[in-house]
Amino acid sequence: MYRRGLAAVVLVFAGAVVASLPSASAHDDKGPIVIGHRGASAYRPEHTLASYELAARMGADFIEPDLVSTKDGKLVARHENEIGGTTDVSARLEFKDRQKTKVVDGTPLTGWFTEDFTLAELKTLRAKERIPAIRPRNTLYDGRFEIPTFQEVIDLSKRLSRELHREIGIYPETKHPTYFQSIGLALEPKLLDALNKNGLNRRNAKVYVQSFEVANLKQLNKSLRVPLIQLVNGSGAPYDFIVAGDKRTYADLVTPAGLREVRSYADGVGVTKDLIIPRDAAGYLKQPTNLVKDAHEVGLTVHSWTFRNENSFLPADFRSSADPAAYGRAFEEYDLFYKTGLDGVFADNPDTAIEAKVKR
Repeated sequence: MYRRGLAAVVLVFAGAVVASLPSASAHDDKGPIVIGHRGASAYRPEHTLASYELAARMGADFIEPDLVSTKDGKLVARHENEIGGTTDVSARLEFKDRQKTKVVDGTPLTGWFTEDFTLAELKTLRAKERIPAIRPRNTLYDGRFEIPTFQEVIDLSKRLSRELHREIGIYPETKHPTYFQSIGLALEPKLLDALNKNGLNRRNAKVYVQSFEVANLKQLNKSLRVPLIQLVNGSGAPYDFIVAGDKRTYADLVTPAGLREVRSYADGVGVTKDLIIPRDAAGYLKQPTNLVKDAHEVGLTVHSWTFRNENSFLPADFRSSADPAAYGRAFEEYDLFYKTGLDGVFADNPDTAIEAKVKR
């Protein structure tokens, strides 16, 4: 009797939580698209099916899986191939001997790497919150969710598209493509196979494919019919440029000449926010650059990352206090960036990004 009563209470509570989420009608087709950055990663551990589903239910247009490879060549969603900070692997004694030091994109890293685990082994691990000091509430969900495969993310997007009566797009990123090619686990053929298998390699598919490197996008441009996005960091250079001895940097990619070259193989740029509205040394915003205008002039869309509500990520102009985990005045930041004319935002809080559009 007690268990049946408790189950009834749990079901009522779960129904109340679902009912409190924004409905499909809360989605706003006007203005920049909203990409659920690693899902709704402000509310659930990133790159889990729970995080992706919540992003879609909050109204996100796209969900974003970062793709890395397993030992047996399966694509899974993790921000990095090193998973010590996003799973419980460090507490799993059976995998203690898998800890290694590797050089990934020129940087030594010590930890546990997806390419040293089969998919079956990875499925025994559970996700955890990556930044618990900033998002302590997310730690409630530590240990509850698996590492999803790319196919599981696609299946989820299809199911939610039917349920929410609007198409939920996918926005995969190839992580460390040169590195994975160097160890015989190239990501691109598996990505192409998955999109073909699921009928998503077509011009009207709601898919973007993104990369911080250039050579793999140029190669994918020959076989993919979906838009490609060149990711651009605020410093450094694409790792494939470094390996090839190409002296150009990310800064060179967003000059007018660089943008024209990007347009020869890609459909847009995904840039860090500081390239659109820079910050000074104290963290305060300066005047917007011409990047959005210059990109649009050559026919490139502009998506920007990453929008988050916590003070630690906001410009100093919009911080509410010295507490890094407290929410600041995120709507004011969105308003400034939306006014630049950009075409999309990567948001850890998709509901905030959408609300900022609705109230414009």
